[in-house]
Amino acid sequence: MCGLAGEVRFDGAAADPGTIHRMTCAQSYRGPDGSGAWAQGPVAMGHCRLKIIDLSPAGGQPMVDAELGLSIVFNGCVYNYQELREELHGAGYRFFSTSDTEVVLKAYHRWGTACVEHFHGMFAFAVTEHGSGRTVLARDRLGIKPLYVDHTAERLRFASTVQALLAAGDVDTSIDRTALSYYLTFHSVVPAPRTVLQGVRKLPPATVRVVEADGSAADHEYWNPQFTRDEDRSAWTEQDWQDGLVEKLRTAVQRRMVADVPVGVLLSGGIDSSLVVALLAESGQEHLKTFSIGFESRGGEAGDEFEFSSLVARRFGTDHHQIPIDDARLVPAIDRTVAAMSEPMISHDCVAFYLLSEEVSRSVKVVQSGQGADEVLGGYHWYPPLAEVARDDAQQTYSEAFFDRPWSRLAKVLSPEWMASHDAPSAFIERHFGRPGAETAVDAALRTDSTVMLVDDPVKRVDNMTMAWGLEARVPFLDHELVEFAGRVPPELKLADGGKGVLKRAARGIVPNEVIDRKKGYFPVPAIRTLEGGTLARVEAALTDPAAVRRGLYKSDVVETLLADPNAHHTPLRSNVLWQLGLLEMWLQQNGIS
Repeated sequence: MCGLAGEVRFDGAAADPGTIHRMTCAQSYRGPDGSGAWAQGPVAMGHCRLKIIDLSPAGGQPMVDAELGLSIVFNGCVYNYQELREELHGAGYRFFSTSDTEVVLKAYHRWGTACVEHFHGMFAFAVTEHGSGRTVLARDRLGIKPLYVDHTAERLRFASTVQALLAAGDVDTSIDRTALSYYLTFHSVVPAPRTVLQGVRKLPPATVRVVEADGSAADHEYWNPQFTRDEDRSAWTEQDWQDGLVEKLRTAVQRRMVADVPVGVLLSGGIDSSLVVALLAESGQEHLKTFSIGFESRGGEAGDEFEFSSLVARRFGTDHHQIPIDDARLVPAIDRTVAAMSEPMISHDCVAFYLLSEEVSRSVKVVQSGQGADEVLGGYHWYPPLAEVARDDAQQTYSEAFFDRPWSRLAKVLSPEWMASHDAPSAFIERHFGRPGAETAVDAALRTDSTVMLVDDPVKRVDNMTMAWGLEARVPFLDHELVEFAGRVPPELKLADGGKGVLKRAARGIVPNEVIDRKKGYFPVPAIRTLEGGTLARVEAALTDPAAVRRGLYKSDVVETLLADPNAHHTPLRSNVLWQLGLLEMWLQQNGIS
């Protein structure tokens, strides 16, 4: 888990080491344990390192293999690197480190761009071929690791954060109106390749991009999970599906214990993280560190789930840490949280994850998390209504439940000059739902949420907030083999018992029943869900800042109405509309976007 950066010139100039230095420094928090740089003619790479596997200097990056004529910068973890190392060693490769980075490098030499199909893990990397000048970018199947690019006719730059590209300079920072319409419609989700900035794009998940020395590029999508029924499992009973799911999760959590440092667990008190803890305990893990965060209650809403996390911790004998957060810490954390966002994200969970990561990073460098189970196994409220509609009507039902507002209503919020020329969010959903490989309306929604929404909201949120403190988060529910298996599970088994039925029933006898039978919880931060005091003042300051007034994104009467009654307007997913508009302005202002 690190931060990577690079520049490739197509105009005959040499890559600038100073540019790489600025890019690396801008994301040094992602890798506080060391940094490095490498340059050769038109190519330069930089890296900041968080030491998780092979703590010696031999595991440092950029990693150069002069014998093979390759250089690499890598972010993430390939969990099966030891098995691949043995296979490559048997094929005659010699190793100078014990790192997974070197395994990726050798794997690329042996299998070319198909190397990604051999990896179990989360990763983003760039490999350059010294001889041909070709550069290859790749991202893991579920987009757990980020990779942003700024590609012009003269050069390519890539990095783990948008801020690193901005630090390089010469970026088109004009606002992408289509991306803006996604942000305000699709609950802050801006699907790849777009970002809110016109000159910054992101490599899509499950994609390998080959960039030739002349700047031409071609993408290959190497993974596309199927959400259809499997004929080989047509005779499976409910118990078979439950047993199969637990076995996949058991494998996934064991894979994510691979590290040369201790691994903890973020234990929310929900079924997902509780099951991760239970399976680790079952496998013999002792002295497992677990962490839970809680906030002050506000407006009748509880601010913590300590009751359930403590129950699980006691049951499995973990070294448990409760982290209560006083409301006085929230307002100062807002700006620091926004600064940690590669892209603007509206969830109040961001502040919670940021503060949680700050505390957890004092004890461990790696944690497992229950992130992703709701999207993969049908835990959200918008899935059951889809079971009642025809496959061809799925996108309309989904959009009505998930979209913050129809695109047509954006004209009531945005100033006319900021309106996109077409309804891109609806077209995207229609196109995505129309792809083959999803059998029912529920399947189509789960596929969209697993491969799009999850990537550009919850997964990005966890990566950004944990890495802000040099903390690596691993997500076993997004093991690609588990996601493939879940896609085959009949929808009615997922929707049972109020959602995630197959998981809840599988967990009986493994985790305490109180955790399974409790009301579904979220990551509560009441003081931000309800804007008042310092949080309200911060949002108001952003929306009335001279930069915001000059930009004029929103109609002035809309801002005035929201500020007059700041907690009266919410999206269908219960996000505060004032927070949604204000957070985007905060992000733009913090990043110097005029």
